[in-house]
Amino acid sequence: MHLRLADRAADYEKLGIDPVQVAQFEDGQRIGVEKGRYEWWYFDAHLDDGATVVVVFYTKPNVSPNLSLAPRITINLTLPDGRRFDKIHDTTADQFTASKDGCDVRIGTNRFVGDLHSYRISAVIEEISVEIELTGQVRAWRPKSGHIYFGAEGREKLFAWLPAMPQGVAQVQCKIGREEYRAWGIGYHDHNWGDVPMQTLMHNWYWARATVGPYTVIASHITATEAYGYETQIVYMLAKDQEIIADDEVRVTFEIERVANDNKTGKPVADITRYTFEDDDGRYVVTFERQQTILQAVLAERAPFIKRLIAKIVGFDGAYHRFTGKATLERFENDVRTETFVDHAIWELMYFGRTRPPTL
Repeated sequence: MHLRLADRAADYEKLGIDPVQVAQFEDGQRIGVEKGRYEWWYFDAHLDDGATVVVVFYTKPNVSPNLSLAPRITINLTLPDGRRFDKIHDTTADQFTASKDGCDVRIGTNRFVGDLHSYRISAVIEEISVEIELTGQVRAWRPKSGHIYFGAEGREKLFAWLPAMPQGVAQVQCKIGREEYRAWGIGYHDHNWGDVPMQTLMHNWYWARATVGPYTVIASHITATEAYGYETQIVYMLAKDQEIIADDEVRVTFEIERVANDNKTGKPVADITRYTFEDDDGRYVVTFERQQTILQAVLAERAPFIKRLIAKIVGFDGAYHRFTGKATLERFENDVRTETFVDHAIWELMYFGRTRPPTL
């Protein structure tokens, strides 16, 4: 076995966390900023008027984890009229502070702060500024311990994930130059960290979240690199009426359909991704159907010239994609469909590795 989602009693004891209840410190700074280590705090919202906003605070660019502390903020804003703004702000190490007791991350005058129940995010990059308030509706959750280990015990490498706010009400205020924009919608916040560059562990992953009728879903399908046998790991949470009703990833299957290479990145992108959860009570099928690609990024293009040159030499062509589209949730009992809900959703494909042949 090359990777495992840590869920042993010894894992929880070593990490100092409860198997179910998330503590406030878990959304604070969890790992150092030494070479190879990275961490980020992520927010997104799908707003009632169709706009989307994504804000991320990083300890260092995710394309350059072997740096020491090199703080970064990104803002991705897509407005209802179709205008899109993708902003990156890099700054010096002395501009970064983060609490280990809870989420309070500051990069210069920008701040990402909260307590698992409510969050405030403020960021300015060039002519774009955002002020966000996020109030929780679904409790903080993590898949088992939230720690995925790659490799043999004693030499394991880490990728960790905490959905600190699986769903909340987001109030967003933006300025685009002198233009002001305000909207409400459904928001989400999670937190990732690790101790080696992600591209050494993961070949690719799909990640998605959606609020569909009374349901909230978070789902991910991770494929390890060749060094770890291309093993896969599913992460899954389903809540109804703001109460978690399913999170046993062993009961979930993953499918993709209508796969074609992206015209910018060259990576295989599925128009349809589907997660099916089944237990003795029935079956839940959540299908994500892509309608728009709102971000395509060849990762090496965001690196300094020397790193881009090295990436070309070694053949690294990793890419990131973010999509919006339609999420459909269907519930079946005894193979009879009893519920169907449809709504907007946001999801992503991170593809670090080279494109694998269709037979793999």
